[in-house]
Amino acid sequence: MGIFDGLPISPEKAYLREEIARIDESWVAARFDSLPHVVHILTSKEREGEVQVLKDQNDVIEEVVDEVVHAYHSGFNKAIQNYSQILRLFSESAESVKELKVDLAEAKERLGTRNKQLHQLWYRSVTLRHIISLLDQIEGIAKVPARIEKLIAEKQFYAAVQLHLQSAIMLEREGLQTVGALQDVRSELTKLRGVLFYKVLEDLHAHLYNKGEYSVVASNLHEMDDEVPTTVAVTFTMNNSQSLSRRTRLKGDNQFGAHGLADGSYSSTLDGHDEEGSPRIHDEAGSDGHMARINGGDGNLKDMKIFSHQIPTWLSNSTPDEFIEAMRKSDAPLHIKYLQTLVECLCMLGKVAAAGAVICQRLRPTIHEIITSKIKAQAEHINFSKSGICQAAQTGTTGLHFMKGQLESYQLPKHKRQNGISLAGTLFAVSPVSPVMAPKGKAQAAAKELLDSILDTVERIFENHVVVGELLESKSIQHGINTPKSIVADVNWKSHSEASVTGGYSIGFSLTVLQSECQQLICEILRATPEAATADAAVQTARLASKAPSKEKRDGSEDGLTFAFRFTDTTISIPNQGVDLIRQGWGRRGPNVLQEGYGTAAILPEQGIYLAASIYRPVLQFTDKVASMLPKKYSQLGNDGLLAFVENFVKDHFLPTMFVDYRKGVQQAISSPAAFRPRAHTGTSYVASIEKGRPVLQGLLAIDFLAKEVLGWAQAMPKFAADLVNYVQTFLERTYERCRTSYMEAVLEKQSYMLIGRHDVDKLMRLEPASAFLPNALGQLGTGNNGSDAEALAVESELSELFLSLRPIKQENLIRDDNKLILLASLSDSLEYVAESIERLGQATLRASNQVEESKQHHIRSSSVPSRDMLSFADEYRKLAIDCLKVLRVEMQLETIFHVQEMTSREYLEDQDAEEPDDFIISLTAQITRRDEEMAPFISGTKRNYIFGGICNIAANASIKALADMKAINLFGVQQICRNSIAMEQALAAIPSIDSEAVQQKLDRVRTYYELLNMPFEALLAFIMEHENLFAAAEYTNLLKVNVPGREIPADALDRVSEILAH
Repeated sequence: MGIFDGLPISPEKAYLREEIARIDESWVAARFDSLPHVVHILTSKEREGEVQVLKDQNDVIEEVVDEVVHAYHSGFNKAIQNYSQILRLFSESAESVKELKVDLAEAKERLGTRNKQLHQLWYRSVTLRHIISLLDQIEGIAKVPARIEKLIAEKQFYAAVQLHLQSAIMLEREGLQTVGALQDVRSELTKLRGVLFYKVLEDLHAHLYNKGEYSVVASNLHEMDDEVPTTVAVTFTMNNSQSLSRRTRLKGDNQFGAHGLADGSYSSTLDGHDEEGSPRIHDEAGSDGHMARINGGDGNLKDMKIFSHQIPTWLSNSTPDEFIEAMRKSDAPLHIKYLQTLVECLCMLGKVAAAGAVICQRLRPTIHEIITSKIKAQAEHINFSKSGICQAAQTGTTGLHFMKGQLESYQLPKHKRQNGISLAGTLFAVSPVSPVMAPKGKAQAAAKELLDSILDTVERIFENHVVVGELLESKSIQHGINTPKSIVADVNWKSHSEASVTGGYSIGFSLTVLQSECQQLICEILRATPEAATADAAVQTARLASKAPSKEKRDGSEDGLTFAFRFTDTTISIPNQGVDLIRQGWGRRGPNVLQEGYGTAAILPEQGIYLAASIYRPVLQFTDKVASMLPKKYSQLGNDGLLAFVENFVKDHFLPTMFVDYRKGVQQAISSPAAFRPRAHTGTSYVASIEKGRPVLQGLLAIDFLAKEVLGWAQAMPKFAADLVNYVQTFLERTYERCRTSYMEAVLEKQSYMLIGRHDVDKLMRLEPASAFLPNALGQLGTGNNGSDAEALAVESELSELFLSLRPIKQENLIRDDNKLILLASLSDSLEYVAESIERLGQATLRASNQVEESKQHHIRSSSVPSRDMLSFADEYRKLAIDCLKVLRVEMQLETIFHVQEMTSREYLEDQDAEEPDDFIISLTAQITRRDEEMAPFISGTKRNYIFGGICNIAANASIKALADMKAINLFGVQQICRNSIAMEQALAAIPSIDSEAVQQKLDRVRTYYELLNMPFEALLAFIMEHENLFAAAEYTNLLKVNVPGREIPADALDRVSEILAH
């Protein structure tokens, strides 16, 4: 930007800007030095040209200066003209003011002459206006009763109360007190006060129990009559998401009560309340706001805030005052605002005590009626669903029969085992509860849904009582101010007792009655007798233990389950203010109304005590919500109430009853003759799924079912989880002892049982490769011996030598009864199944206890010790299962030694080729095949491999060791032994789980060993030199010692073989 850019040059001479831009800025420097320019011109070759350039630039500058002077000169001329015009206007104004002063002086002089006459006329006009005003007021007051009735009909209660108070104040004014024509109006206003009180109280009562026009719950219920009751609770939660402090904040801001009304400080007249003068500007907006909130069932907070600062519809005809302004600014939901309006009306009427007395009187019957009607509605809904689903059902079927039919038809999945035994029938026989009463049965779900719905309704009702109770208590503190001075107050209004001020009504009283009704409902659901008696838990347990549990009828009242109510209703004396209300019909049902049953029998089964599990969690959630609603001064009420009653009932009655019932079930399950009787069809294959027919012993299957069921109760009642887990541990301990007894009956005084108890044998069995087939945690297979093949062969050889050293094996030391072996196999698999189940239950209990520790303070922090005990029980069960497998493996090995040891007592000098194996081999192979077929349905393939996998190694080693005890053997004898090994190989290879190649390799070694007897001595030496490590030195030596007819053995044969082996 150049320094000449701001000059006022006209567009016609824009070229001047370009010319100026060419001038060097050094010419306009603050300290101009002309010497360089003079030197430049003098030293220039074209001096005249340089001088001419300077002249041209000088002409441009002069022309620019002319333009600037011309532009500013015209503006200066206009400014001078404007200043002259302003000066002229000031001069004219001064002259006009002088003339006005003269006129005013003349007017003052003329008016002063008629001063007294004007004063008389003014006084006369004032008197006439006053008379006209009184006449207008009398005319307006005469129309007040009709206007009040109209406002009551339109449910504009606040406007009606305002009009009534204004009229009463006007009737007390000087000049109207002596007007006889207004006596009828006074009488009508007195009657209308009672009518207005009755209507306000009736509407307040309806909205307290969410039956009013502005109740959110009522509007949602109309839209969802055909829905399941629980959906109503969800909708209400969305619409009523304001916090308690937010809802009750308006009450703290509106402590003015009816200050202005009581003092008679109404500036507006009756004419100002006409329909034309009413604030209709807010009527339409308020109405729209209300409809958007009420009819919009899924409206959220954003929708509500749009209309939160508009006057509600029920205040549209009211005279603006502080209360209406507070309502307009309040962010509370509409139903809270409406409750505040009704309470304000009662305070303005001076009827707080009477209203409180009637609310107290009607509280219990109303709650009882609401609960009963809700249960009836749910029963009708069930009947309607039945008629819609089952067209073939009879028309007259009641909700009771339908619901019970649904519950009784509930069963576990009817999986049928391959042996034809129904799994559900086996389990239901031992459970002390029917399927519908199980922790996840339909009866529990129905009871929980019913109680959730009812407690949710009670919670919403109590929310309204909290709002009304806080407002009434705040008014009771200022009861002297709240009573209008111009109205004759009732006698009991200014009592010193706060209870008499509110008629006995308070938040604590309403909570007491609500919880008392809920407690009676729970007593009916549990089928318990709510009498004033409590019994010690130990005495109850002893008394219950002496009774035999009945499957058909297990009523809590039969078992003597009685307990005391913790809540008693406060005796209410209705003051004189309630007399007129009673005359109008409110006293038809007093507080002593006969409390009939709630009708829960229509939708719930008869066995009630076990429904305590489904009741606990809804009551816990209800207590939490109620505690969050209570003001600080009533916070202690939430600590002891319905939840304490339920917890005491569970602790003193439900848990002892459950323990006795399930203890009898466990005893019945494990003491039954069929409890440890293996049942499965022979020839069927083993399946790992219990649903598809895994042949778990009936006793252990029942115990597992009972343990899961008890832990299901623990999941429903986390606070008592530790006690219930202890119950499960007690049951598992008894069951383990019974399993141990059954195991000992099968193996007592048997050699296999004694061997696995030896430390050296147990150590070797742990190290042998076959131990990899033994189960580990959660059914995983063990690691076994991770060493080299040479180490594994060394362990097998050492274990085989140890067993062979026990020869001769006696038959009485073996388990000859195949049924006992099958029992051990089935017991092993059943114990493994229970161990896996216990581990899963223990881990689930551990996770549940961790969640409990992080949850609310109502939950007791359960220790993780019971879970660790559960895992230790799983280890004990699995160890016993492994012992069963070890006994079976050792038993088959000893059985093999028992049969093969007959080789040492005979001479193999046959006279013909062997066509059949020896009798003891035939007996052994037949026994192996038979036992494998009998055990196949009861254990998996890997465990069968473990049981029968040790036979081959023992048979091979025993056959080779038997040569040392033989006196003589010929060629046909060698063929007989080879035929024996082939028969053994065929029998073992027929077992699917055994590795046939390993069997063939080991028994080929036996055949190779005995075929060496047919070689000449020199050929034998050559074989030994080539296969020095194939057999042991003693085994090669035994080949030379046995007598083989026709074979020549040199005298130094042993030395030569020893020399070869020494290298």
